Amino acid sequence: MAAGVLPEPVVTSNSCPGPIMTPLTSPTRARFRWASLALGVFALASCTGSEPAGRATGEVGGTMVVAMPGEVGTLLPGLVTSIGDRELTDLLYDRLAEIGDDLNTLGDKGFTPRLAERWDWAADSLSIAFHLNPKARWHDGQPVRASDVRYSLQLVKDPAFGSPAAVYVTNIDSIAVRDSLTAVAWFHKHTPEEFYDLVYPIPIAPQHILGNAPAAQLKTADVARRGIGSGQFRLVRWEPGQRLEIVADTANYRGRPKLDRIVYVPSPDFNAAVTRFMAGDADLFDQLRPENIAKLAGDTVRHAVRYPNLQYATLAFNLVDPKQATQPHPIFGERAVRRALTMALDRSAMLKNVFDTLGLPLHGPFPSSIAVADTTLPQIPYDTMAARALLDSAGWVAGPDGIRVKNGRRLAFALMSPSSSASRHQYAVLLQAALRKVGADVRLEETDFATFVAKQNSHTFDMEISLFATDPSVSGFKQTWSTAGISKDGSNFTAYSNPAVDALLDSATATFDPARTRAYARRAFETIIEDAPAVWLYQPPTVMGIAKRIHTGPMRADEYWAHMADWSIPADQRIARDKIGLQPLP
Repeated sequence: MAAGVLPEPVVTSNSCPGPIMTPLTSPTRARFRWASLALGVFALASCTGSEPAGRATGEVGGTMVVAMPGEVGTLLPGLVTSIGDRELTDLLYDRLAEIGDDLNTLGDKGFTPRLAERWDWAADSLSIAFHLNPKARWHDGQPVRASDVRYSLQLVKDPAFGSPAAVYVTNIDSIAVRDSLTAVAWFHKHTPEEFYDLVYPIPIAPQHILGNAPAAQLKTADVARRGIGSGQFRLVRWEPGQRLEIVADTANYRGRPKLDRIVYVPSPDFNAAVTRFMAGDADLFDQLRPENIAKLAGDTVRHAVRYPNLQYATLAFNLVDPKQATQPHPIFGERAVRRALTMALDRSAMLKNVFDTLGLPLHGPFPSSIAVADTTLPQIPYDTMAARALLDSAGWVAGPDGIRVKNGRRLAFALMSPSSSASRHQYAVLLQAALRKVGADVRLEETDFATFVAKQNSHTFDMEISLFATDPSVSGFKQTWSTAGISKDGSNFTAYSNPAVDALLDSATATFDPARTRAYARRAFETIIEDAPAVWLYQPPTVMGIAKRIHTGPMRADEYWAHMADWSIPADQRIARDKIGLQPLP
């Protein structure tokens, strides 16, 4: 947790109105070509709209095409389950305030206005009045109102809606509408992160669009696909399996973005997506691997850019029986087995094998870029002799074929990974071979991402390679490693539960002393490592390939796209598709 200054009683904050686990896999797609677009450039009129003050016409324009190794799942705030979903919803919807680039989560230090142009703290810090920007509009032209803020919280808290963010907002009692432009948030208790707990996990959604549909039906309702938000980009087309297109909202209360449009093009898998990028049919692909990076050396059109992230990958054990979730898993419900299998894995060698020199080791259930990370924590060592001895003592005895057996059950299980991830496929092969050496029969189960997520959420798997994108706050670990996160809408896919960890994470988020926060978090992480609900595999090296004509800016560790509205393509570097303007593409 980053250090910060807590608000004093009765403080008026910034009043300036100024600016600031991998997408779903789809069936095979037809190649998306731009030749027809280039031919139609001169036939299409450019609709530029009015430019914001201080932004010259020459600064705006251009089309960026993003290659995705999968499909977007939802555009409904509060229901995102993949990194691709989150990117799109972040671009389409605004929060009340935006976290700073330093990712401070204490108080409101560093947060900048979005839908709320200013906010006031009550004397007892148990309520915050958010004053909305009167110029803020939904993409259909309707004004953003305080009732939308109230509705957005109610939706996330509604069990029928099933939001993964529900675990974050338990300290928020309610939101009252003082008037059409003032929403007052009430909290159960004053905590260091109460401001963050409201503004970070809840992009504001339009009640007049979504409110007529029952919360339980929104996941599949047509209105959930319309993507009508208040962000600087607006949705103009979503053709599943082909493209999703967003364009600049020229009337946006924060000013229009510099790019005219961004087009997301899905591919059936990693190889198809990277091929699309390397062929020049896409301008950006955010998951380059070492061999792809090497091919860009000397490229005059594209280059590789490394960016920060809050991601980490684990080999996760399912601790409950896939056939009867009320019972422990017949193999992984036993702590000794999990620890033994962890000892059987040479994680350093695997990291080198898959990522060469780009990979970063993982030291626990956290990325090293987060403020409470501790890379000095003791680890379960790589020791195959100790692994065999521990399995022996737990009653798992090697059979004639070398596979261990206990009470008639073979040490056999499936290892699930998504077909959209090349690195996870490579890890699965290495893990299978390593575990075979200590007497485990591992069957590789590679699925499309939709199936992967469904089995993950329902706990109907044995073992999986998970990729987490955590939040900048220690509270994010509650969703993944606390008992509260085991709910059907949580992210504790292992069903790991330890009351001591729950209490430590609660204490870490309750104290106002950053040093004590780190101490509580360390003890929680240490306990989780000892219990071995997962094997800590790697921190993925996030390297994007991007066309050199696209000028980016600072990239935030939690969302590299946070400042995408300021990305640009200089007029003298634009190619045919950059000159189409704001008309929807044919």
